[in-house]
Amino acid sequence: MKIEQIKIKNYKAFKNATMHDVPQMCVIVGANGSGKSTLFDIFGFLKDSMTQNITVALAKRGGYKEVVSRNTKGPIEFEIKFRESGKSELVTYHLAIGLENNQPIIEREILRYRMGSKGLPYHFLDFSRGKGTAVTNELFYQGDIKELKREEQTLAKTDILAIKGLAQFKQFPAAATFGDLIDKWHVSDFHINQARTTKDDGYAEHLSREGDNLALVTKFMYEQHNDLFNSILDKLKKRVPGIESVDSKLTDEGSVLLRFQDGSFKDPFLARYVSDGTIKMFAYLVLLYDPNKHPLLCIEEPENQLYPTLLTELAEEFKEYSNVGGQVFISTHSPDFLNAVELEDVFWLVKNAGYTEIKRAKDDSLIASLIREGDKMGYLWKQGFFEGVNPR
Repeated sequence: MKIEQIKIKNYKAFKNATMHDVPQMCVIVGANGSGKSTLFDIFGFLKDSMTQNITVALAKRGGYKEVVSRNTKGPIEFEIKFRESGKSELVTYHLAIGLENNQPIIEREILRYRMGSKGLPYHFLDFSRGKGTAVTNELFYQGDIKELKREEQTLAKTDILAIKGLAQFKQFPAAATFGDLIDKWHVSDFHINQARTTKDDGYAEHLSREGDNLALVTKFMYEQHNDLFNSILDKLKKRVPGIESVDSKLTDEGSVLLRFQDGSFKDPFLARYVSDGTIKMFAYLVLLYDPNKHPLLCIEEPENQLYPTLLTELAEEFKEYSNVGGQVFISTHSPDFLNAVELEDVFWLVKNAGYTEIKRAKDDSLIASLIREGDKMGYLWKQGFFEGVNPR
């Protein structure tokens, strides 16, 4: 999946903002409160809406009136343009959410495709307030828009996404495909203390949002994907002095413990006694070497708890993942991390009259010129060349 453009209206600090020409690895900088976490939360909101409904997604964030931009009545709108693969058709997903009788309602939901750079867009799905039309002969579609057949459909509730409701039926593969992509998005909110905890014996293939199942995923990787697990260990040994191995142990009580072996000692250390940086680097490697890549991966401030010299290598790992796996969004405050990324990768957020605007580094003539002359991105950011980024 490759997101090419994001439009946001009336979502918290984003009253009306657009991110154009989004790269495969997108790095976001900005002062505290500029909207970096909110931008990432949009992906989390859409995933919550897909897996549950918009009422639950809004409730997790304080309700509609807390989410809609200040001094506006809405609707909250998102529009995402993306391609499933590099050469596939451009797909647009549009969602507008309003409030009626103090209840959130989906005012409009559209999924449309466009064939070729000059092709006309055609709707596979167009819904409003729980009712709409969807293409029913998509499986047999041969490319002629006139051949498309649409039928009216009604959802059980007005706060359920149509892509969720229709994804359950085989005749709507477009909805199922996009719904599956959203379901596989990963927005990381990694907590060191959560990753240190023991887990009851269970099963997990993918690292959770907060990392609390790290021991279970370690067990899965070791048993089912030993070659990838050894690659993780090789990377970890090079970056954390003394680490020889990592494993998980099932206790007599049925809990799974994560253990790190230091080559200088006979017995391994339990995760709760290992440094924050070691735990976090291991968790990121587990996430990046997942055998089933996430189509979208969001990481906030990866530099926390990590030694600065490791950030260049971590940036390279994220870049490699974006090239062979899925798209990566990263927020950072670290000049060392920024020094390791390309001009085309970087956006920055600024507040103007209380609302967030999105700018791109390569569109700033001064920054682009200085980079061409050999300056590093992180140094320019630290010296204040990103207008409006530094707190005043």
